[in-house]
Amino acid sequence: MQDVQLFTFNGEEVIDSRDVANMIGKSHAHLSRDIDRYIRDIDDHEPDPKLDSARKVNNSNVSSDFFIKSTYTDKNNQIRPCYLLTRQGCEFVANKLTGKKGNQFTAEYVTLFNRMKQRENSRIEMVYKEWNIPTTFAGALKLATEQAEQLEKQKPKVDYFNSQMRNPGLMTTTEIAKDYGWSAAKLNQELHKRGIIYQQGSGHRKVWVVYRDYANHGYTQYEPFTYKNGGKQGMHNNLKWTQKGKKFIYDLLAKDGIRPTLEQMDLMED
Repeated sequence: MQDVQLFTFNGEEVIDSRDVANMIGKSHAHLSRDIDRYIRDIDDHEPDPKLDSARKVNNSNVSSDFFIKSTYTDKNNQIRPCYLLTRQGCEFVANKLTGKKGNQFTAEYVTLFNRMKQRENSRIEMVYKEWNIPTTFAGALKLATEQAEQLEKQKPKVDYFNSQMRNPGLMTTTEIAKDYGWSAAKLNQELHKRGIIYQQGSGHRKVWVVYRDYANHGYTQYEPFTYKNGGKQGMHNNLKWTQKGKKFIYDLLAKDGIRPTLEQMDLMED
């Protein structure tokens, strides 16, 4: 039996008819003739509604559940016919045998198929352990609870990106600064210190402007802002940030560990 090999064909474990012939002490030609007759008997039957319904579902002949036609190349390099026997096919052959020979064959093929099943189960267990996949309902429930808790911890960070980073439209420096618990003045000074913006003009006309190196990246836009000075009305351009600009500020500050308040709370919990 140690020379007999099970292998998988179309997702099903099978044994080559040549091996089966050796196991039961028959010539392969003799066994093949027997299988030919078994197939004719199985497929040539009186109409049976239940059996015909099963055929339609499986989209195959009933005999192929037992015996699958195949070929092999002999020592003379000639292609010869053979069969692949499923577990049901082995059971069918065993039922045709009597006495000690039938019992020995049954013991051998049952052992082979059980070993294959055990190896498959062992591989599955190894995959489950490697990927830490629960194998019980209690384990799955525990994992689901842990993942739900983790998602809840991540929710502030997710909400921040969804509601802010992906929010269309322009934002003032004040709005961005609030995410960090800062004032607009503090954020402006931080960006000025990093060489991103500088002040231009004087008095009411004093405004923040992006340095040339950052002016053409789509980070900012200017919106008109009206003001009154001594009874006279004036107007200047107010610096606002695009979503791309806000992401630029986020990445810039994050490099030094400066993150929005919600993310700071999330990191403290972790």
